[in-house]
Amino acid sequence: MKTTKFTAAICTHLGGPKQVRLETIEAGPLQKNEVLIDVKAAALNFPDLLMTYGKYQFKPSLPFVVGMEGAGVITAIGRPDCPFQMGDKVMFKGKTGACGYMICVDMDQVLHLPKSLTFEEGAAFSVTFSTAYIALRRRARLKPGEYLLVLGAGGGVGQASIAVGKALGATVIAAASSDEKLEIAKASGADYLIRYDENRFAETVLRITHGQGAGVILDPVGGDLLEESVRSLAWQGRLLTVGFASGSFGHVPLDLLREKGATLVGVRAGEYGRRNPAAGLSAQSELAALTEKHGLKPYIGKSWHFDEVGKALLAMEKRQVTGKQIIKMGDAGD
Repeated sequence: MKTTKFTAAICTHLGGPKQVRLETIEAGPLQKNEVLIDVKAAALNFPDLLMTYGKYQFKPSLPFVVGMEGAGVITAIGRPDCPFQMGDKVMFKGKTGACGYMICVDMDQVLHLPKSLTFEEGAAFSVTFSTAYIALRRRARLKPGEYLLVLGAGGGVGQASIAVGKALGATVIAAASSDEKLEIAKASGADYLIRYDENRFAETVLRITHGQGAGVILDPVGGDLLEESVRSLAWQGRLLTVGFASGSFGHVPLDLLREKGATLVGVRAGEYGRRNPAAGLSAQSELAALTEKHGLKPYIGKSWHFDEVGKALLAMEKRQVTGKQIIKMGDAGD
């Protein structure tokens, strides 16, 4: 492939969303294990914001293209036996690079776009729904009929976890900090709703579960909520720590965790597939089947124009938006 120039949203210095700007860069040569994608839409996740400050666990070298996931059309393939063809509509994920008009992606990180999803929905699907599925099915072994408590229910991972949890047969309790966010949870299938900014939610969880607690808890928030999550666990429950949107990991009362015979489980869905590609691919295949069967969809909170990536990240930082934030590269709704 000849060297090609394209426009992308670049983080030039650490210091937050204000350091993100549009620049013209060159695409590197297409490798044999890669496909070239004409990006139609990208989605933002909380780690994208953290990376602009250098506070995420993965710290890309500066400058870097913002964005972990997107959707588009394949325009070149690296080898003839590639499972994709020119013109295929796909969705992709990675560590960075989505917020640009072009991207070269390892084909293991690319999936065909389900017919039920638009480019915008596909862009918002891969990271959060993969995280939810790997966390709930592969790490927690969530069983049909179990109580699942999802914190941060109005965020991308929270909303995806509610939808996946319901599809796996769980009774889902959604917890969030506002009625607006709980409406997202309700629309995604949550059975019970809790405002955790109004009271200590462990008592409510125990009441809902008839005193037994939640068998699985998914926590993408951390901070003060983490200790309350431990108090909400059932005997031999599994507490999935997925992120720390609050800004801190929080404190785990190990004595209480031991008393409940419970397990604290760290989740890094991207690393799960990178360290074991076969397991990652099989999980993606299972998720694709679940998506088709149950019509899983992300909740899109707001769509932004390509030149508004920095504004979208700033809105995330100020908690001014809910659901997934989409970056449109032209007409992405086709």
